[in-house]
Order: sequence, then structure tokens, then C-alpha cells
Amino acid sequence: MNIAYVRVSSADQNEARQIEALKKHGIDKWFSEKVSGKNTDRPKLQELLDFVRSGDTLYIHDFSRLARSTKDLLRITDLLTAKGVAFYSDKEQIDTSTPAGRLMLTMIGAIAEFERQTILDRQREGIELAKKAGKYRGRHSITLRSCPTFGKYYAEYMNRRINKGDFAKLLNVSRPTLNRLIAEYQGTKND
Repeated sequence: MNIAYVRVSSADQNEARQIEALKKHGIDKWFSEKVSGKNTDRPKLQELLDFVRSGDTLYIHDFSRLARSTKDLLRITDLLTAKGVAFYSDKEQIDTSTPAGRLMLTMIGAIAEFERQTILDRQREGIELAKKAGKYRGRHSITLRSCPTFGKYYAEYMNRRINKGDFAKLLNVSRPTLNRLIAEYQGTKND
């Protein structure tokens, strides 16, 4: 089977570009998700890895859709190889069914990780310089005090009029921040 994996990092991004690029490969089964690629703990990726069988070929648009680190990329491709699954990256034109493809995969993955680490190092250096110059204060902390409508939306959430995703959007915060705020709010109510 020809299998495709398509991923975008957030719900407001569109995977149409990847899908269009992969159609030419005659894909039999699609796995698509909207989730960060920071690790391999992704539901559709895990479903895909359980699904593939010997003789299948996995198509992706580019390496960053499958993994962000060389370690994760190589671990996934090693797993695919052990299962007898070929791997093809459309953008990089890498086919792991060939020795040259496997070599290129390793080299490109290492370069991508080096580039990402260099960017993070530059960012840290810039932040340190800005701190020394008194120009960097970091992100402001989101607290219950800074969310005056929290109590109203919390009541709607507890009465199941809105779900947690809606609650986070209404407050314009991330889900982990919302979870922290809920825990704080519940703690203040119990005091």
C-alpha cells in the first residue's frame, strides 16, 4: 500500500499543500493530524506506525512533517525499515529503499537538527544581551487576576455549555495555562 502522513502544527494551519503534493503517488490510505511535531507522541503517527506492513511505502511531504529531531527521524525510519516499509520524502526526494537514500536521510536529518540548535543558541544569546541592556523582561505571567472573565467562563465550562478548547479560546490562553488557572481557581474556592 502507498500510505501518506500529513501533519500541520496547529488547527489554524492548512494541510492542503501537502495533500496536493502527495496525490501523484497514488496514495491508498491517508493519516492526517493537526498537532505539534516536537515529539513522536502523536495519535495519528502512532496509528500509522501500527498500521504499516512489509511492502508498504510511507510518503511524506518533507522531513519536518514526520520529526523535528534527527533522533526521532532516525528512530521512526529504523522502525519502518525493521517492518519492511519503504519511506519516501517528496520534497527532499529521499527514498530509503536504496542505500543512497538511507545515507542522505541521515545527513539531512543531522543538518536540520544542527540548524535548529543554532537558531535556539542565537535566540538565547539575544535574550541574554537584551536582559543585560534591561530591554527584556520575558512574557508576562497570566494569572486569575489578569483574566476577569474567568469565573463566568468557568461556570459555563462546569455546566458543560462550553468545552475546554472553547474555554481556552475565550480567554486567549493555551490549554496548559488554562489547566493551571483552573487548578488555581479550584484551590481558591476550597480555601
